[in-house]
Amino acid sequence: MKPAMMSQLPAARRFGVRALVTRPRAEAAGLAADLAARGVEAVIEPLMDVHFRSEPAPDLIGVQAVLCTSANGVRALARLSGDRELPLFAVGDATARRAREAGFANVFSAGGDAADLARLARQQLQPDAGRLVHVAGSVVAGDLAAELRDAGFAVERLALYEARPVTALSAGCVRALDAGLIDFALFFSSRTSAVFARLVEQADIAAALRRVVAVSISAAADAPLAGLGFRGRRTAATPNQADLLAELDSLLAERRAVLS
Repeated sequence: MKPAMMSQLPAARRFGVRALVTRPRAEAAGLAADLAARGVEAVIEPLMDVHFRSEPAPDLIGVQAVLCTSANGVRALARLSGDRELPLFAVGDATARRAREAGFANVFSAGGDAADLARLARQQLQPDAGRLVHVAGSVVAGDLAAELRDAGFAVERLALYEARPVTALSAGCVRALDAGLIDFALFFSSRTSAVFARLVEQADIAAALRRVVAVSISAAADAPLAGLGFRGRRTAATPNQADLLAELDSLLAERRAVLS
């Protein structure tokens, strides 16, 4: 094939680039589209099953704002409440985008992690203007409520969903890793990374990771991967999906430079 023709082909076809996506399926779909735009094929392997709780709509009377630390929190709230006017403070841009798609009219993004969200809330909200509601899962990373209570806010945490870890890697995922078909693995939480580490050991495929570069959204998400023997491990500059993808872009550029 002539070089000019090759340059017009997507990178996935030219180089066979694949990334393992460990996010829950709802979030994985949007990420797969971002990867496809980069010429990367997504191998979707959700390591958490999300179960939304069916309970009465939360009482939002007197609430000055809702805090969401995940897109699943937005989905859980939207299922139970029709209020779309209450200010919603999202941990990052992907969560904020999901809130706007769900019809929330007043959405603010912290563009980072829970600490950034707490900082944004302190800057934009007043402790005496009403309580805050943190919509979350049954397991949370960090203590957003405690941080804001220390600043004088009244905070209520509502656990509206549960993310349950899967019990095994799928046969397809194991085959793909074992055959060297996965180039990158993307991780978005310390809990997911810990589940992956446990399931890799369970499947006895740790040796296959020597061909894979792990890309994590934060140092906390990267930490459980330390003993797995990845070919490389990279971490986003700041804890958001855009910077994780920017780190992946850098890796793709390095790969293309080697293969060109």
